[in-house]
Amino acid sequence: MSVRSKIFAAMQQIAEEQKVKLPPLLDDLSLHDTGFDSLAFAILVARLEDDLRIDPFTIAEDAAFPSTVGEFVRVYENVPA
Repeated sequence: MSVRSKIFAAMQQIAEEQKVKLPPLLDDLSLHDTGFDSLAFAILVARLEDDLRIDPFTIAEDAAFPSTVGEFVRVYENVPA
């Protein structure tokens, strides 16, 4: 399963748990428009850290939180091995 697929699956699961109506996940979708609040994003990052064994927001020196779904995925895809 690709990183993108794992992120999308985690987002869909969290949306169900948090009772959020998640729009279609497209690269240019603003993270604000996902309907996720700060708790949902915290859960997402924690689950991805458990699943992927990385947290790009703590290992990057200049980590800025992405603004779109595509940017969020690329942050995870571009973490050095």
